[in-house]
Amino acid sequence: MPASSNNLLPGLAEAPHFHGHRDRLRARFRSAGADALSDYELLELVLFRALPRRDVKPLAKALIQTFGSFAETVHAPDARLREIAGLGEAAITEIKLIAAASSRVAKGQLKQRTVLSSWATVIDYCRTAMAFADKEQFRILFLDKRNQLIADEVQQVGTIDHTPVYPREVVKRALELSATAIIMVHNHPSGDPTPSQADIQMTKAVIEVSKPLGIAVHDHIIVGKHGHASLKGMKLI
Repeated sequence: MPASSNNLLPGLAEAPHFHGHRDRLRARFRSAGADALSDYELLELVLFRALPRRDVKPLAKALIQTFGSFAETVHAPDARLREIAGLGEAAITEIKLIAAASSRVAKGQLKQRTVLSSWATVIDYCRTAMAFADKEQFRILFLDKRNQLIADEVQQVGTIDHTPVYPREVVKRALELSATAIIMVHNHPSGDPTPSQADIQMTKAVIEVSKPLGIAVHDHIIVGKHGHASLKGMKLI
């Protein structure tokens, strides 16, 4: 007697209901690209490998609701991600891998170009690397005489609203690398990139120390979740 659809033969297991959804989502990604997917759907694709036996749609939606967007989720601190019920270490690793990959790709694009002729690439890289960090970071792009990137280093990591910066240490590192110009970058975890009076004063102090040594300060860029600010563009330096 043939088995009905509700009575599977011994040894046969019915495929979980979400397997068809996974196949459809992967197919849509391949045919239409990432822009055709919402933030939570893109996050589902990231979670598939780490959680192969679970319906990850509710988890992906919870992550977007908690952090706000795909970008904010992948850049969220590990400690915050661990607070999400159902998100284990394997899934967190997959999420952080996306953040690391995006930063590495952006940095690779920046290294291939003359920095001052590709300002949009500079901004994209800085925002990818820093805009969603939960603490202030002070980063310096060191350039050679052709304005190509020699090194990119995080000099200081501070609190949620302050990073100590020492102008002589900035210049000392530039001399060690034989850099002839620098671009300073830091983030505002609040999301608002508007420069503070302290930001402006610190930038002018670095310019004052570096100028006699032949090191140009091309700009100080502040990045946040809601955009970026250029002190040079704002005529503050």
